[in-house]
Amino acid sequence: MTALQVRYRARLMAMPTSPTMLRRHVAAELRRLREHAHRSVADVAGDLGWSESKLSRIETANTGVRNSDLERLLMLYGVEDSERSRLLALAAQARQRGWWEAYGDALPDAYTTYIGFEAEARSIFAYQAQVVYGLLQTAEYASAIMHSTEFFDRPDVIGQRVAVRMARQAVLTREPPIELRVILDEAALRRSIGGPDVLRRQLRRLVEAGERPNTSIQVLTFAVGAHRAHEGSFTLLEFGEDEGADSPMVYCPGLTGGVIRSRPRELRMYWACFEALRSSALSVERSIEFITELANSEALQ
Repeated sequence: MTALQVRYRARLMAMPTSPTMLRRHVAAELRRLREHAHRSVADVAGDLGWSESKLSRIETANTGVRNSDLERLLMLYGVEDSERSRLLALAAQARQRGWWEAYGDALPDAYTTYIGFEAEARSIFAYQAQVVYGLLQTAEYASAIMHSTEFFDRPDVIGQRVAVRMARQAVLTREPPIELRVILDEAALRRSIGGPDVLRRQLRRLVEAGERPNTSIQVLTFAVGAHRAHEGSFTLLEFGEDEGADSPMVYCPGLTGGVIRSRPRELRMYWACFEALRSSALSVERSIEFITELANSEALQ
């Protein structure tokens, strides 16, 4: 096996497996090829008779790239046959469906995209202001949330969304498991979602989750007062430390599925915010004690 074949095989083994991440990888490769050719978005779009927004959506993975369009781009950039074959193969894999896409009609597009990124993430850092973080929810707690917020949907659609939320939790027990670091506002622990019994069982689930070596939970108590994240919940995703790993991103949930941000300046702001929250929150050990005390409190009666 030649040195080139070894490098190519290693590169394939390092490839992400979810269609969402593959689409992002193809998009990054196309952006790199354009920049290497010293062409602007306007130049390339003009040569192909496209709008600039079409090319921008392809390069940011907001839309997939059709095979015919990909062929035209690679020809314009003068890509060699071996590299062309590799990118065409990756794009074909990116057009396949992830398990979550079977629920596509029940899920907002932005949320579906996020699940694909979550499936490939190495680490998750999340701040949750109002409810327990989704990967740590019990099914009955998640169902209570869905019934309160998705009032336009049929019961079967709500059931599908609960099933997706439970299926997402597989990332916590896969090999290797994802690293999860969660900061929960005290409000999320005290809000009686589903009633006292449901909340109590949810709190006990958090205590159990906190015992896993790959999971840490901290509580941001009311005593902290004003803090850096009054604008709301957010989740930071990291994808690996090796060369060529996808860059981090932040997901901000919302009524229509949420927003994904990846600009360096935005990421720096969210990282700084998370570190400030982590410094202000109770320690991991004290947080588990706090949750345990609350779960056993008569105030939940």
